[in-house]
Amino acid sequence: MIISIIGYGYWGPNLVRNIISNKNFTLKAICDKNNDRIEIAKKLYPQINFTQNSTDVINDDETDCIVIATNPDNHFELGMQALENNKHVLIEKPLSVNYAKAKTLVEKAKSKNLVLMTDLTYLYNGAVQKIDSLISSGELGTIQYIDSTRINLGIFQNDINVLGDLAAHDLSIIYYLIQEKPISVSAIGKCHYNPHIENLGYFNLFYNSDLIVHIHCSWSAPVKVRQMIIGGDKKMLIYNDVEPTEKIKVYDAGYQFNENDKDKILVDYRIGDVYIPKYDTREALNYMIEDFAEAIITGAKPLANTDISLQIMRTIHAANISMKENGKMIEL
Repeated sequence: MIISIIGYGYWGPNLVRNIISNKNFTLKAICDKNNDRIEIAKKLYPQINFTQNSTDVINDDETDCIVIATNPDNHFELGMQALENNKHVLIEKPLSVNYAKAKTLVEKAKSKNLVLMTDLTYLYNGAVQKIDSLISSGELGTIQYIDSTRINLGIFQNDINVLGDLAAHDLSIIYYLIQEKPISVSAIGKCHYNPHIENLGYFNLFYNSDLIVHIHCSWSAPVKVRQMIIGGDKKMLIYNDVEPTEKIKVYDAGYQFNENDKDKILVDYRIGDVYIPKYDTREALNYMIEDFAEAIITGAKPLANTDISLQIMRTIHAANISMKENGKMIEL
C-alpha cells in the first residue's frame, strides 16, 4: 500500500521511521510547510518525494493512506479532505480539537467504509498490555482506584488545552484497562499564560461502582512525571513510564477492616513482596502502524478504534465544560 504523511515536526519523524520499517507500506511522500523540516527529512530519506502542499498528497491517485501529524487544529480539515478522496487515515491524537468535529470524521469514515485511526500509542505499549493481562487475570482483584499523573515543563499548545494534549493518553489507557464506563466527570483547571487554554488541570471520573479515577495534567511542572497507580483489593501496581526498564512494579499490599469490634476502627495492613513483571519492549509505534495496516487489509477492528477515540473526546469535552463551571459534575 502507498502511504504519505502530512507533518514532519515533533512526532512525524517517529511515525516515518516506523512506516518505512513496515512491509505492508511504501512511503511515497512527506509533506510539511516548514522547509527546514523538509531539508532534514531529505537527508534521511532521499528516495522519498517531498512537498509543502498537503493537496499534493491528498489528491494523489496512487496514495492509499494518509497519516496526519500536524497541529490539532488542522486535523479535522485535513482528515476530511483525505476521507473525501477515499484515503484511509491515521491521525495523531487528538482526533480533532472538539468532540463534534471528531464525530463528524468518524461518520464520514464509516459512510465511505474507510479505516480511521487515532495514534493512541499507549494502547500498543508492552507495559500497558502487561497491566491489562494482570487486571484481566484477577491478580490485582477488583480495581478500586486509579491515580494518574502526567506532568512536565511544556510543550505549551495554542489550539488545545492540557487535557486534550496530555490527558488523552491517560484516558486511552483507562478506557482500555477498565471495561466499566464512567457516568460523570468533574474537573478544575487554570490558565496561566493564555486566558482561553488551561495549562494545569485536575479531573475525576466517577462510576456506578466504587471505582474512582483521578488525573493530574500540567505543562507547568519542573519535572517530567508519567506515573499511574492502580489499586486493587488484592494487589496494587505502579506504572512509571519514565523508568527506562522497570516500568511496572506490583505490590502485594492492601488492607482489611476488622468488623468484629463494632466500637473501634481496626485495620489490618498487609505489606508483602514487590515484583517486577516482564513485558514486551518492542516500540509501541511499530505495533500501531502494523495494526493500521491489518485493519485496512483484513477489515479487522484496530485497537485504537474510533469507539475509544470518541469516548476520549467526549470525556474531555465534558471535563472542559466542568472546568468552565468551577468543577461542576457533568454527566457522560
